[in-house]
Amino acid sequence: MTLTVILDLQLKPEAVAAAPAMLRKILDQTRVFEGCLGVDVLIDTDDAAHVILLERWASAEVDAAYREWRAGAGSAELTELGSLLDDAPKISQFQTASDI
Repeated sequence: MTLTVILDLQLKPEAVAAAPAMLRKILDQTRVFEGCLGVDVLIDTDDAAHVILLERWASAEVDAAYREWRAGAGSAELTELGSLLDDAPKISQFQTASDI
C-alpha cells in the first residue's frame, strides 16, 4: 500500500532565498531512493517561508528505510537544512485508501 508523507517546514525569513538550492540537493537524493514515487514542493502563497514537501512512497517499509538512511549516511544535508529552519519540521504519514 502506498504511503504519502507530508513534511511541513517553516524557514527562517532570511533563509528563503537560500532554501531552493539546499532543497534541490536533498530532493535529488530523495527522488532516486528506491521506492520513492515522487516528491512535490509546495510553497505557501501567503508565506514563502512555509514549505510543504509532499512525498509519495511505494510502501511504509520503503519510507522507513529512507528515514533510517537519512538518520545515518544521508544526514549531512539535513544538518545544513536544519540551519535554515525556524522551527522543527513536522511530519505526517498517510496511507492511501484504495477502498473508498
